[in-house]
Amino acid sequence: MHLANTAAIKQYEGLKYAGDERDAVFLAHIFRLGLLPEGYIYPPAELALRDLARKRLQLVQQRTLHILSIESLLARQINLRMNREHVQRLDDGAIRAFGLPPHVERALMANMVVLRTLRSEIVALETILLHEARLRPEFLMLKTAPGIGNVLAATIMLETRTIARFASVDQFSSYCRCVDSKRISNGKKKGEGNAKNGNKYLAWAFIEAAAGALCYCPQARSFYERKKARRLPVVAMKALAHKLARASYYMMRDSKPFEVKRCFS
Repeated sequence: MHLANTAAIKQYEGLKYAGDERDAVFLAHIFRLGLLPEGYIYPPAELALRDLARKRLQLVQQRTLHILSIESLLARQINLRMNREHVQRLDDGAIRAFGLPPHVERALMANMVVLRTLRSEIVALETILLHEARLRPEFLMLKTAPGIGNVLAATIMLETRTIARFASVDQFSSYCRCVDSKRISNGKKKGEGNAKNGNKYLAWAFIEAAAGALCYCPQARSFYERKKARRLPVVAMKALAHKLARASYYMMRDSKPFEVKRCFS
């Protein structure tokens, strides 16, 4: 079976007649010529594990939403500023000690119940992911990079599936949304393409990895500061994510650990 990439297949817009039969003939023609753009068919046996990692990310986003809701409620009602660690440690006694109006207190209690449930489910999903991924060589190699821990290593490994599907490091970086989308003619920018073409989960993972690398890797911090001095901070962060994406490609392809001198030479 061949999965056609419909976004990359575009017939002549001036056709006088088009239909299912004509489209089938066109697909057969470009397939016979070896020009059919194809998508990747993820193996069904591992699809559920990848979707489990995506479900964990969804629950984390919902947990953040409830934490922000609690922080906003306390700031409005009693002008109390709390960070996320303090919010997650709140219990029923601490909430009653705030002396909030009954209905406001009940709303806060509802947020906390959902927050505790999400926290326990996230831990359960992370346990399953770590158990399934910890013996794979790609997982062990990715964890040697700064800023990439258990969750990010599992996410990158599962979303990539096999690095052999990418012919070059440039294709992998583009798939991770780490490459600019622009159209150039005669050395000048004439427009932009589809900037969201790629895997949004890998894009998120490498941005998170870049944020972690800033804290634990002096060379990554130096690279970020050099980029930041010439461009906006968000562009510098994206450039650091691009560096880590390229390094991850070679780590998974060659089964070699991260080398900071080769990445930030």
